[in-house]
Amino acid sequence: MTGGAGIHRQPGDGWLECTCGTRHWGLHGAAGLLLTRTVRTGDTDDEPEVVLQHRAEWSDHGGTWGIPGGALAPGESAVDGALREAAEEAGIDPEALEVRSTHVLDHGPWSYTTVVAHATGPQHPRPTDPESLEIAWVAASRVPGLPLLPAFAAAWPTLRARLPG
Repeated sequence: MTGGAGIHRQPGDGWLECTCGTRHWGLHGAAGLLLTRTVRTGDTDDEPEVVLQHRAEWSDHGGTWGIPGGALAPGESAVDGALREAAEEAGIDPEALEVRSTHVLDHGPWSYTTVVAHATGPQHPRPTDPESLEIAWVAASRVPGLPLLPAFAAAWPTLRARLPG
């Protein structure tokens, strides 16, 4: 999500009053990237890890954990927007991942697309703008124990089912 102090606003940034009775970020919808990798945790066990963003306190639901993402630009696809936002916010290299699936939360006039991708090369996620307190690889088993962005918490069981392991 863009729009805080010191952050350049992009076309598409803004709040949309949705027919569901909630306001959502992104005049043309929004998207985020759930990047995964598999880490060997024992002789036979593989544990998926995901990149999470600890959101800056000034942001909507500040202090919670979610995925890098934000508003789509006019005419931008959800996949392109998620990859752009992840590069801008977390230093994710779009050339070193493979998109595996998408999950859409559709509210009619507004939607949020989670793009699920797997790292195919080195990824060194880190805060690359003021929207993040921290960017980290987190074991999938630890995700439910974090203070999560409410929408991400609601989507996590469905998203977790799409991860390997």
